[in-house]
Parts: sequence; C-alpha cells; structure tokens
Amino acid sequence: MTQDVVLALFVSVMQVQGTVARVAAEGAPRPLTDFGNLGFALLVVSGLVVTVRRRWPVPVFVTAALASLVYYGLDFPDGPGWLGLFVALYTLTAYGDGRRSLVIAGAGITVLAIGWLVAAADIEPRAAIGWVFFRIGASVMSAALGESVRSRRVIAAEAQERAELAERTREEEARARVDAERLRIAREVHDTVAHAIAIINVQSGVTAHVLDKRPERAREALQAIEQTSSRALREMRAILGVLRDDNDGRVPYPGLEQIDELTAKAREAGLDVTLEEISPVTPLPSAVGSAAYRILQESITNVIRHVGPTRVTVALNPGIDVLEIRVTDEGRRIGSGDGSADRPSGNGRDTPAKAGRGILGMRERCRLLGGELDAKPTPGGGFEVTARLPLAPTGSRL
Repeated sequence: MTQDVVLALFVSVMQVQGTVARVAAEGAPRPLTDFGNLGFALLVVSGLVVTVRRRWPVPVFVTAALASLVYYGLDFPDGPGWLGLFVALYTLTAYGDGRRSLVIAGAGITVLAIGWLVAAADIEPRAAIGWVFFRIGASVMSAALGESVRSRRVIAAEAQERAELAERTREEEARARVDAERLRIAREVHDTVAHAIAIINVQSGVTAHVLDKRPERAREALQAIEQTSSRALREMRAILGVLRDDNDGRVPYPGLEQIDELTAKAREAGLDVTLEEISPVTPLPSAVGSAAYRILQESITNVIRHVGPTRVTVALNPGIDVLEIRVTDEGRRIGSGDGSADRPSGNGRDTPAKAGRGILGMRERCRLLGGELDAKPTPGGGFEVTARLPLAPTGSRL
C-alpha cells in the first residue's frame, strides 16, 4: 500500500509539473485554470486514483479513462497527463482474471482512441496528432505488458503447484510402499510362526504323552521340535533381513521345491498326507512359487491346529497359465486315540462366514498376484482350500 501511495504522488506531480512546463514552453489553447482549475483537478485525480489500483483495478481504470476523455475533450493542453491511465491499464491486466480483464481493457482502449481522435479532429499543427497515436499505442503496450506479467505469474504458480503435487505423490507412494512391505512382513511372520507353533504344539503334546512309556518316540518328537524351531528362526531372519543394511543371515524365501520337507513335517505332526503333484512345463515364477508354498503351509497349519490327525490330500496342478492348488482334509477323526474323541466333530476352523487371519492372509496372497482363493467345508465334514495363481502375476511382488 505504501508503494502505491508513493507511486500515486509521483504520477500526480509528474502529470501536473510536466504539463505546466510544456504550457510554459509552447503555450496552450486553453489554460488549466479554466472551469475552476478543472484541468489541474483532472490531472491530480487521474494520478491519485492509482493509490487503490490493486484493490479496485477496474474502477481505477474507469476513473482514469473518464478523466482522460474529459481532459482532452475540453481541449486542455497536451502533456504527460496519461501516466496514471497507463499505470491503471497495466494494473487492470496484471492483477485481473485474464480474459475478462482483457475484454475490459480492449473496450476501454477502443473508447479512448475514438474519443482522443474526435477531440484532435481540428488540432493545429496537424503533426501534433502523432501524440494521439502515441497514447493509443502506449495504452495497448501497457495492457499487453500487464497481461504478460499476469501470465508469467500464473505459469509460475502452476509450476509450483505441480511441484508440490509431485512431492506429495512421491511421499504417498513411499508410504504405500512402506505399508505394502509392512503387510508382506506381517504376513510372512504370521505364516512362519503359525506353522512352526502348530508343529511344536503337536510334537510337545506327543512328547508329554509318550515320555514315560516310549522314550524313543519322545526323542523323535523333541528332534522334530528342534528342527522346526530352527527352520522357523532361519525363515524369520530371512523375512526380517530387509530391515537391515547387510546381507548377513539371509536365505531365499521358501518355494515349492521345499514341499517335500513341508509334507514330511506334517506327517510327523500326525497327518496322513497324500501329495498329488504334476511337474510344471516351465519353471514357476519365484513370486508364484513362494505364494503357493505359503498357502500350502497355512492350509496344513490350519488342519494341524483345528482338526488334528486326519487324512490330507495336497494337489498341485500347473496349467499353461494358472497354477491350481487344492488342499483337502477329511475332518476330525472321532475316537482316534489322541484325545480327539472328547472334542466335537467338524473342522472347527475359519469358515467363509467367519474368516480368521489365516484364510484372509491366503486370500490376500492370491489377490496380490491376480488370483483367487476358495475355502469351504466339504460334504463329508472336512474342509477344502482351492487357490488359482496366474503364472504371469499381475500384482505386486510378495
């Protein structure tokens, strides 16, 4: 505001002083003092109105334009009385809204040009009419300069907004990657720990049951517990290795090449596992193999944890573009001799109506690869998990 006040005072002084100096040097057809010093008043008003040019650019331009039309229409002496008008035109387009401001400026310049040319119809000498064309050209240049400044300011603001948007997008993508990695680690930890704990739970129960009567069987169970816990620790180190900067202690994620070891552990836990496996025509992608292993591991873990000793059929059928996995159990055996006769029949696990974290985790793995999973009870009282994984995964890696 202070700058505009100083500018307005400067313009007013320049308009009055410049016009007076020119009149003193060349004379004038009508002195500024006519009509009660109206000439001085018009010069001062068109200069002082610049004070509020940023707040009300359109009224300031209209005021300066009317003052100029009246001034030259009454044949007051020519001079630098157009400075305030040029500043008003520049402000109108520089601080306006673009198209609307240009329309107002264009219409105003047209009216001013007509008024100035009419007022100069009988000007003498005729060479003095060149000042009229100078005012018209300078008005157009003032409006164009203001529009150029406005356009550059808009372009700079848009560039700044795009930069801020890009920065926010990068931050959101980084957070999304962190969340996805956190979810992957949580899922891997759940599958590894749940499977290991289920095996250890069964083997420790066997140990407690046969410790006195069959010490050799207890020794085998303890060895199975040791092997299972050791493997679980290795897998945990591999899973959590992404949180370290070095590569110490990392091992590859388990895949279908370890399915024999998985089924062997399941048999040690009391399951009667039948493996129906068809060799794939082409090697499976690592993401598909890892997801398939985890789905099999979680399915077997659910059987151990919720059913106990029973018969389980594991079928792997790799097709041309889809790997189908099917894990089917026969349900709880009544009176099997391991304490299961005291438990109610049925699978007792998560069902589609009340899904637990295990089935949800398997379903998430399938969806990440663009596949699907179906988990439902069988008519004979068992349970069946069927997963279909595309061999060309469409989702993110595991």
